[in-house]
Amino acid sequence: MKNNYPPDFTYEDFGPLFTAKFFDANQWADILQASGAKYVVLTSKHHEGFTLWGSEYSWTWNAVDEGPKRDIVKELAVAVRNRTDLRFGLYYSLFEWFHPLFLEDESSSFQKRQYPVSKMLPELYELVNKYQPEVLWADGDGGAPDTYWKSVDFLAWLYNESPVRDTVVTNDRWGAGSICKHGGYYTCSDRYNPGHLLPHKWENCMTIDKFSWGYRRNAGISDYLTIEELVKQLVQTVSCGGNLLMNIGPTRDGTISAIFEERLRQMGIWLKVNGEAIYETCAWRSQNDTVTPDVWYTSKPKDKLVYALFLKWPISGQLLLGQPKATLGATKVKLLGHGQPLHWTPLKQNGIKVDLPQLTIHQMPCQWGWALALTNVT
Repeated sequence: MKNNYPPDFTYEDFGPLFTAKFFDANQWADILQASGAKYVVLTSKHHEGFTLWGSEYSWTWNAVDEGPKRDIVKELAVAVRNRTDLRFGLYYSLFEWFHPLFLEDESSSFQKRQYPVSKMLPELYELVNKYQPEVLWADGDGGAPDTYWKSVDFLAWLYNESPVRDTVVTNDRWGAGSICKHGGYYTCSDRYNPGHLLPHKWENCMTIDKFSWGYRRNAGISDYLTIEELVKQLVQTVSCGGNLLMNIGPTRDGTISAIFEERLRQMGIWLKVNGEAIYETCAWRSQNDTVTPDVWYTSKPKDKLVYALFLKWPISGQLLLGQPKATLGATKVKLLGHGQPLHWTPLKQNGIKVDLPQLTIHQMPCQWGWALALTNVT
């Protein structure tokens, strides 16, 4: 701050600098659709308390009164619903760094409850009633228990009476101690990727910029995850029963920078070929292969399908899979995006050896990772 802003600069002075003058919700929606994502979560309010809609409970510290002078939440909600098949979700920070009522409650060890009663709860009801998010992503418990936030009462209303009661999905950040224990799905921690199967639905919430959730003007190219690294995150996460929530930080002008846009579009290109091995799949009995590293499994039990996603194309042209138990005559193997049945032979102990097709670089169905569809394996 000392190096880049005047000496008496306060946090509030960021308000007018956030203009969103190039924000085009339709453009955002088109990029999101192209990414292959199935839901989007907009940060409606982070810990500094600035709301991206004209909250009645955040007077003069919101995007309608200050900065953009626009209802960003509404514009994106409308664009996403009109132009895409994504579910529209909202992130909301429960606590606020600077709110005097929260700070007073905190100093009373949360015996006082002025802040949730007069600010957070009414604002959350307003947000849900007005914009009807189908994902509600809570964060920032501020060290206070769920009883302070009245989370159980709010969630009972959300699931039983709210306008989104039939479709809404929530996470696990509703009070100190609830994370990874209570919730619709677990997030556990930022960038959570356990690498093994979890018994409860979970989400890996991570960032394309390795060091920030926001936009950094001084970020270098090596600070961003490559598309190969992102595909690996996706494959690993889904094979272990999780969803991937991939964060991008827009600029203060309201644009998605070219590097983020490219990563999103690359992910969409990859999913166009391999989405069958990702969307609507379940975890299989084995998450990764024991013989070949960087091979991950997903499955569709109803269709008797197991998918083997591999991130390195073997030089020999043969992929060894130690996990699938195949039956001669019944088991079929195909490469997604290629479609012709592939020849396979059983391995001595367990598993199979698949002869991959000999393709030129232009015949490759995709880059960055591939998927085999295995029919009738156990």
